[in-house]
Amino acid sequence: MGTVTADVRSGRGVAVVTIAAPETRNALSTELLTSLADVIDGLDRDPAVHAIVLTGGPKLFAAGADVKQLREMSPVEYAASGRAACWQRLGAVATPLVAAVAGFALGGGCELALAADLVVTADTAVFGQPEVKLGLVPGAGGTQRWARAAGRFAAAGVVLTGRTVDAFEARDLGLVHRIVPAERLVEAAVAVAASIAANGPLAVRAARSAVRRAEELPLAAALEYERQQLLLMLGSDDHVEGINALLEKRAPHFTGS
Repeated sequence: MGTVTADVRSGRGVAVVTIAAPETRNALSTELLTSLADVIDGLDRDPAVHAIVLTGGPKLFAAGADVKQLREMSPVEYAASGRAACWQRLGAVATPLVAAVAGFALGGGCELALAADLVVTADTAVFGQPEVKLGLVPGAGGTQRWARAAGRFAAAGVVLTGRTVDAFEARDLGLVHRIVPAERLVEAAVAVAASIAANGPLAVRAARSAVRRAEELPLAAALEYERQQLLLMLGSDDHVEGINALLEKRAPHFTGS
């Protein structure tokens, strides 16, 4: 099965979640996916955690679903397995998520990375949706998030051929925020997450929600949603503290209220 562990970096507001199933190259079995959703759900409710880093370690992110498990599943069994519910739970997380990707992020592993808010990669990272080579299609956002991030034609070039994309091409396509050497991957992702966590927590969640609405709403509706988030923040104590700190030339002390 493998394990999913969480390490909360005290004082930084960051939690590092690590997938460790080396015997299956971090394949996302139903059991492992459930454990991942449980761990991230718990961190999402932790008031001390303001950003989450998700990694498979310095050599591998996740090489897709557990194909041996999928081979034995009928459509009814798949629907009853809870996998879709796990993906929905991961998609409902409000805490900003930074994916730290080294090595292979294929199939479900690629979809997991694309579900994050920012992707930091090692120079060894390889992305892809090889499902068509197995007579399958991506089922956890691969077709939709690739198209939204890179455009329909670039998405078709990956999804329909099953080809892989290295870290540098992924950056050119707009998927990757930063590329670092593999040995610095988690450290670099934590630094990015800490820079998010240092900001007003209410504002970060509101801004994150507004950015995500850009994928779902027409422009006029998305702009109205953004305006509503601004009005909510104008009613917060944090916005007063942030402005006072700027005027007084000091670091802000946000309380999340």
